[in-house]
Amino acid sequence: MKSELYYQVEYLQNAFIAQATNDNFETANYSNIRELLITNSKIKKNLPDFVFECRDLQQFWYFIKRKFSTYQERREFIWGSFEKILSLLEQEVSNPLDNVVSITISENTDVYIKEQWDKALVRRATDPEGAITTARALVETVCKYVLDNLNIQYEDNIELPKLYNLTANQLNLAPQNHQEEIFKQILGGCQSVVNGLGSLRNKVGDAHGKGLRYVKPHERHAKLAVNLAGTLSSFLIETFNQKQKN
Repeated sequence: MKSELYYQVEYLQNAFIAQATNDNFETANYSNIRELLITNSKIKKNLPDFVFECRDLQQFWYFIKRKFSTYQERREFIWGSFEKILSLLEQEVSNPLDNVVSITISENTDVYIKEQWDKALVRRATDPEGAITTARALVETVCKYVLDNLNIQYEDNIELPKLYNLTANQLNLAPQNHQEEIFKQILGGCQSVVNGLGSLRNKVGDAHGKGLRYVKPHERHAKLAVNLAGTLSSFLIETFNQKQKN
């Protein structure tokens, strides 16, 4: 499976293509990811020259519009410029947990859930606030995916803890549905993870405005949130699939 570094480089490539072709692609993290990559001694020698020369996407726009007149020429130039580094990164081994979650999501759910997971991976090292928000959104999306497939109704503005409780009850994952103490503890821990992700997103995510006392989260906080959300989402998906088989 692809590494986190691969996704960061791919994001940069897609940001350039979006700028060159007037495409609707989220480029807010361009500066953060660019800085991360051009200071990475492992890969910077394989980055295209224009990554170093263009400090923002507006500078790249002036560069690319003078070089090529058509969208197709611009795409082919950018793809060719990133082909070597993406091929090298594609051969690397990524985080085993990332691989397990990626496989579970890509093979068993719709593409929009995979896109949410990929976004969380990209943001994990470059945008901790965004990663935390996306981690919470991933769990919410998976819960709604399960409930929609089971034809279970829920309110559009339902809070995440209530949404998870509804999902857990449908999948027989509610602690009160089990007698053995160890299962009650583990499943209660899953509920605590959901509550924690919601609270963490409200406190340090990028979904709300910040006050003077706001403390910016670090990369380790983003990794914790994304890894927990990925593990829990994978567990929900696999449990749902088993329920469908039975």
